[in-house]
Amino acid sequence: MTTLRESSIALPATSECAISAAQNVCLAYGPTCGNVLEDVSLEICPNEILGILGPSGCGKSTLLRVLVGLIPPTRGRVLAHGKPLVGMHPGVALVFQNFGLFPWLTVKQNVEMALSGLNLDKEEATDRVTRSIQMVGLGGHREAFPKELSGGMKQRVGIARAMARGPELLCMDEPFSALDVFTAESLRSEIYNLWVARSGSSNDRLAAPSSLKSIVMITHLIEEAVLLADRIVIMGTMPGHIRQIMRNTIPHPRNAQSQAFLQFVRQIHQIIVSEHMPDEPPQAEAASSIPGMAMEPIPCVELEQVFGLLEIVHDHQGKVDVFTLEKLTDAEFGHTLALVMAGEILDFLDTPKEMVVLTDLGRHFIVEDIADRKTILREQVLKLDLFRFLIKRLEAAPEHELPKEIVEEELVMRMSTRDVEPLFDTIVNWGRSAELFGYSPTTETLYLSEARED
Repeated sequence: MTTLRESSIALPATSECAISAAQNVCLAYGPTCGNVLEDVSLEICPNEILGILGPSGCGKSTLLRVLVGLIPPTRGRVLAHGKPLVGMHPGVALVFQNFGLFPWLTVKQNVEMALSGLNLDKEEATDRVTRSIQMVGLGGHREAFPKELSGGMKQRVGIARAMARGPELLCMDEPFSALDVFTAESLRSEIYNLWVARSGSSNDRLAAPSSLKSIVMITHLIEEAVLLADRIVIMGTMPGHIRQIMRNTIPHPRNAQSQAFLQFVRQIHQIIVSEHMPDEPPQAEAASSIPGMAMEPIPCVELEQVFGLLEIVHDHQGKVDVFTLEKLTDAEFGHTLALVMAGEILDFLDTPKEMVVLTDLGRHFIVEDIADRKTILREQVLKLDLFRFLIKRLEAAPEHELPKEIVEEELVMRMSTRDVEPLFDTIVNWGRSAELFGYSPTTETLYLSEARED
């Protein structure tokens, strides 16, 4: 286990063996927004699958874009084979979760688009396209249009298009997250077999191109990272940083039900949970009711989902470990953690060790009727600095209304957040649920509920 968040330790001046390397990279989108990435150092080495794992909002996708040259860092540098990277990395192909196919082109034509700028002769271009389509099992769908394909088939086209370029590095940003469980499992297995088969006979037309040296895969699923990755990067949030890099020593072929596999999954799970659910909660800070003081953001989740989580915990005698809870909810792990954090912020849940436990208030809330629940929720939400501040601003505003853009400006200035749109939507959801204020999507204004009723 290697800890890499050591800003005082610099990497060597060059990383000749690394396909791509980030050295002490920081990234900020503006002078007042804070860093999205902070002091990130990472190498992508030949002959490995590198998995990047972490909760939503930790900067996984941003880091990938920096490594391949799509986004230049604010500080630090990015190298390609030991030399400073200028523009897009020439040996990289990308696969994203939203497919990105041209709907007016056939499968064959979509894959052919990847060859633009390669200056291949017609025979070689045809061979690459044919090979790539066969490799992903779509040989019988070459003339089909995207509207005729399932989600899994569309992603196969995306993979074929990426592989047709003959990349040395294939980067996949949560490529299975938009698919159903069964399709995702099938494609995951095919990628695994593709990688294992790359060292086989060059006559195997279904194997990966010999040019492919490494794969980087962003995922939010621990099991997916353990199945595929040789090294696993675990990222933390606010700002995005590398917490640990772990080498996966489980031999191939990997069995997801083996004791070693399950133990490694649990180990990574504990590391991620420790950042969001520490054993010792931090000392409570004084209420920041002064308008100029910073306020902590709330998790971007709907309260209805938080209430559902409380019901699940209640059904398990008011106590369940977070690993089991993740399985019960069948949701993205980062989203489950966000729901737990929201329940904890409202004092409905406690999180000793790896357990999620209903507090006395949480138990009381669950058994009450709708009217009493509303009263309890209103009291708990009003304990949060963010909502007390907004209520004060609305009370002082003309006609007790504030435009959305003004509220968002306040949030950017006073909170450690850069993705303000989902935070605003969450504030509206919580404020409406607690009947503190309302929101008009027509005029895009926040207003005090009592004032509007009067």
